[in-house]
Amino acid sequence: LDALPESKQQEVQRALHLFSLGQGPPRSLSEARRHTYRFWDTQPVPKIGEEIREHGPVLEQERCVVREEPFSLPEAFSWATLDLQDPTQLEELCVLLNENYVEEDDNTMRFVYTPHFLLWALCPPGWQSKWYCGVRVSSNQKLVGFISAIPSTVQAYDTKLRMAEVNFLCVHRKLRSKRVAPVLCREMSRRVMQQRVFQGLYSTSAVLPTPTATCRYWHRSLNPRKLIEVNFSSLGRNMTVQRALKLNRLPQAPKTPGLRPMREADGPGVQALLEEYLKRFQLRPSFDQQEALHWLLPREDVIDTYVVESPEGVLSDLLSFYTLTSEVLNHPVHRSLKAAFCFYYAHTATPLAQLMEDALVLAKAKGCDVFSALDVMENRSVLEQLKFSAADTHLHYYLYNWRCPTLGADKVGLVLK
Repeated sequence: LDALPESKQQEVQRALHLFSLGQGPPRSLSEARRHTYRFWDTQPVPKIGEEIREHGPVLEQERCVVREEPFSLPEAFSWATLDLQDPTQLEELCVLLNENYVEEDDNTMRFVYTPHFLLWALCPPGWQSKWYCGVRVSSNQKLVGFISAIPSTVQAYDTKLRMAEVNFLCVHRKLRSKRVAPVLCREMSRRVMQQRVFQGLYSTSAVLPTPTATCRYWHRSLNPRKLIEVNFSSLGRNMTVQRALKLNRLPQAPKTPGLRPMREADGPGVQALLEEYLKRFQLRPSFDQQEALHWLLPREDVIDTYVVESPEGVLSDLLSFYTLTSEVLNHPVHRSLKAAFCFYYAHTATPLAQLMEDALVLAKAKGCDVFSALDVMENRSVLEQLKFSAADTHLHYYLYNWRCPTLGADKVGLVLK
């Protein structure tokens, strides 16, 4: 591959990757109905096609048997609890995720997770060290698998639940035939239940038994020329690069008076504003003041939050977005692509369309190439107006050991990273 001209490397790499994908997990409900779920059929989750009308646990707490001993791994591997406060172990996790976690289906980009981002995503108030579950090669201690959970309080319809939000399930690509992922899931379930937490929350683009909600990604171009050059987006019929630049032009500065970056002193006001706004949704987080500060207080190249303050000192609105950089693979010019992801917002005095346009302006000023959003909360009402385009990618939300009627994306007030 290295001997080819750089202009051809992406094309060949994409073809090789698509050829190697083979039979992947189901991506639609029709595929899921024909699929045999060897692991999920053993778990306390609703079955595919099951009509759900009631609310409550799939398996009652008294019937949840908590195993004392860890689950068995394939020979030559051993369990490891990662210490994310140790820079060396945190860097090991970055390497594992960056080389094995998320790639685009055409193998032209992959996310780059930094230590700062992972500390934000994985160490909120109340984090549990035992919930950073790794797998190492016994002989050389190389980290080859990982799964995490963080404590979360979630309101599902009228019920407030203590949950474990599970994320970053990752197995080294060379070990994916050894069925390590199901063992990681079982072990995480065991560790969580040891802390008397019996419900969980997770998301994936694959269709598993059974989505509580299905959301769609939308993208708004901030740097159209670059996105076209790296094949993130393409020119439509009768569209030129110059027309795309003009179509996606944004104001030079935000329009909302009183808009400023969030400060630590804003914590109580931000928490109260967000809590009140999120009450309109049927699936939502419940943040205390410390959690609101953790998730929303600005961190360079991780999370940006802005509030709207009136002349009287009252906070009326907020917007936030987190950022992730992707490595662009085998491109002759571009090496990275920076994306902003819509996070939480609340609005009482500013129209949502104006608030979201301000977010686009701020993200572009910070060097972001694209702004992405799920069609959760009220997003769908403004996405087309702000020139977002619907992506092919869907994100399914799942509740573990809890059943409730399926929700539309506009009833979801929870943003999963």
